[in-house]
Amino acid sequence: MNTQVSKKAKAGPKPAPLRFVESTHEAIQSHLQSVQELPTFLSSQSGSLTLQHRRTIVRQARVLMEENFVHLPLKVSMHGINPVQQLSLLEHKLAHIDSDEMGTEYSFHREMLEIFTSIRDLHTNYLLPEPFSEHIAFMPFSVEKYYENDEPGYIATHLVEGFTHPYFKQGVEILYWNGVPIQRAIEVAAHQHAGSNAAARHARGVDGLTLRALKSTLPPDENWVIVGFRDSEGAEREMKQEWIVSSLLPRSKAIDADILSEVSASQGLDIDADIQQQARKMLFAPQVIADEQQAEEGTGKKRLQTKPVRAGGKLTSVLAGVFRARSVKTTHGTYGYIRIYTFNVPDPTEFINEFIRLISLLPKTGLIIDVRGNGGGHIMASEGLLQTLTPYEITPEPTQFINTPLNASICGIHRQKPAGIDLGPWYASIRDAIATGAIYSRAFPITPPEFANAWGQQYHGPVVLITDARCYSATDIFAAGFQDHEIGTILGVDNNTGAGGANVWTHTLLRRLANYKNAKPHPYESLPKNAGMRVSIRRTLRVGARAGTPVEDIGVTPDKHHKMTRQDLLQGNVDLINQAAEILKDKPRRQLDIHVVVNEASIDIEATTKGLDRLDIYIDDRPMDSELIADGQQNLIVRLPKDSARLVVAGYINGDFVAVRNYALT
Repeated sequence: MNTQVSKKAKAGPKPAPLRFVESTHEAIQSHLQSVQELPTFLSSQSGSLTLQHRRTIVRQARVLMEENFVHLPLKVSMHGINPVQQLSLLEHKLAHIDSDEMGTEYSFHREMLEIFTSIRDLHTNYLLPEPFSEHIAFMPFSVEKYYENDEPGYIATHLVEGFTHPYFKQGVEILYWNGVPIQRAIEVAAHQHAGSNAAARHARGVDGLTLRALKSTLPPDENWVIVGFRDSEGAEREMKQEWIVSSLLPRSKAIDADILSEVSASQGLDIDADIQQQARKMLFAPQVIADEQQAEEGTGKKRLQTKPVRAGGKLTSVLAGVFRARSVKTTHGTYGYIRIYTFNVPDPTEFINEFIRLISLLPKTGLIIDVRGNGGGHIMASEGLLQTLTPYEITPEPTQFINTPLNASICGIHRQKPAGIDLGPWYASIRDAIATGAIYSRAFPITPPEFANAWGQQYHGPVVLITDARCYSATDIFAAGFQDHEIGTILGVDNNTGAGGANVWTHTLLRRLANYKNAKPHPYESLPKNAGMRVSIRRTLRVGARAGTPVEDIGVTPDKHHKMTRQDLLQGNVDLINQAAEILKDKPRRQLDIHVVVNEASIDIEATTKGLDRLDIYIDDRPMDSELIADGQQNLIVRLPKDSARLVVAGYINGDFVAVRNYALT
C-alpha cells in the first residue's frame, strides 16, 4: 500500500481492531484517532537510507564505541563481546559493495541494533530515524508477572479504555503467546533486550510482549499475536490481537538532550523505559494526562492541599505525571506513600521543592517511596532528593571518563565552562593518562555537593524504598545513594535494580561539545535522516561502605524481597505496601519541626519534637545552645550574631545524631 492509500484508509471508518479509540478518554481521544494497524504503518514507509548514509552511521557508531564508551572494557570482559570489531566488519562490508547489494533498510537497522544490544547497556543506543522514532507499537492491554506458591504467573492487568472482548478481561491468566508457553516466550523476548542483568532483561521481555518503543527497537515481526488465556470461569480460550501503531503525545516540558546545557549533560536516562512510561500513561492512565494539562494551564493549582492529608487520602501534585502521593492504611498502621515515576525533569529545584511539599503533608509515622519502573532522568534531581531523608551530609556519586584523546580534547575545550558545562575537574587526569597509562580519569561528582545538601533533612520518620529491575540510570544512582547513606531499608520486587550506572550523552551533544566555536578538528559527523545515538560517557561509583564499586552491571541489591501477588497487580499493590509497612512499624519514629522568629539580636525557636532527648543549636556552624528535652513543644531563645546566614537545629537520642532542620536567616 502506498502513502496516499494509507492516508485514505485513515480518513474512512476504522478497522474493527481500532474502533476502541472512539471510546477512549477525552484527554487522548483526538490523538489516538491517528492509530494504524502495523501493516498499514509499515507499508507507508519507504526506505531512504542510501549506502553513504549507512556508511556514515556505522563510522559514527565506531567513534562512540572506541573513543567515548566508558564501559567498553567492562562489557568486553563481562559479556565476551567485541562491538568495535563488529562495527569494523560492517564498515568493511559496506565499503566493498554497491547500492544494489546493500540489502533492505530494515535489515541494516536490525544489524545495528543487534550490535548495540550485545553490549547490554541501555544507555548506549542506536536510535532509529523517522518515522520510527516518534512511534510506539502496542497492544491494548498490559501483561505483568506475579507469584503464587513461589510459582510465576502472568495476567492482563490494564486494558485501554474502550477496548472490549467477551472473555478477555482484566485479570485473565496468560498461558500462551503464539502457541509458545508464556514463560518460554518471555525468555526468548528477554534476549532481544539490552538489560545489564538477568532480572532487567526478563522485565524488558515482559514489557516487550505488548509495548515497543520504535525509537530504540524494531517493529514486531508478526502483524498479530494469538494470545492463549484462561478466563474468569476457568475456561481456556484464544484471542487474535493485532499490533497497533501510534505516535506519542508530546510532552509539555520535554528535555532537549542535544543542546549545550547543564541539563543535557546531567542526564542518566533509559530512553526505552522513559518512552514506555509515557506510553503507559497515555494508554492506561489518561486522567494523569488530563491532570498534567490542567496543571500546565494553571487551573489545577487551586485544588492543591495545604493541610496534612487524611488517613487513606490522596494529594494533588503540580507535577502530576512525576509524583503520586497518598496516605495508606495498612495492617500495620497508616503511612505516607509516594510514587516517583520519573526523574526526567528540566528543573531539579522545582522537583525537589514539590517532593518536600508532598511529604510534609503525609503522615510522619513512616514513608514508603516507590520508584519501580522509573527509568531515571536528571542526575541532580535524583541525588538532590537524598538529603531530604537523612540528617547526614550527602556525598554525590563520583563519575569517571574513559581516557581517550577525544575525551581529553572535549574536556579541554570545556574546562572553563564556556558553554555552561564544567568538565574542568576531569581534564588534567585524562590529559596525563598518556604518561600514567590509567584507563579511567579521576572521579568527580556530577551533582555539586552544595546542591546535594542545600535543603537538608525534611522528613524525620523511617523510610522504605521499593525498587524493581526496571529502575535504571538516575534511579539506580538514587537507590545506590539511599543504600550507601544508610537512609532506610530497600524492598525489592526483583533481585537487582536495572544496573545502569552512567551519565549518558547523545551523539549530537558530543558533536556540539567538540565543535564549540570550531575549537579543534573532530571526527563527529551529522547523522542522516534524524537517526540518533547515545553513549555512556561517565561511569558512576558507589560511596560509603561500597566506595569505588561501579553501579553498571551490578546494580543495587535490595535488603529485603517481595514477590508480587495477584492481589498486588489487581488491587493497588496491597500486599507490597503491607510488607513495606511491616518494615516501618518497628522503626524509631522521629519528629523535628521548627517555627522560627528572627528578631534584631535574637532568634525565637519553637520546636515540636518526638523521639529526641537533646537539641543543639548552631548558627553558621558555631554552637549556640544545647538543651535536654522531652517529646512535645520546646521554646528556645538564642543570641543572633551579626550578619548570620544559617540556623541549624540538630536532634539527638542517647548521643546519636538522628535529626536536623536547616533555616536560612538571609
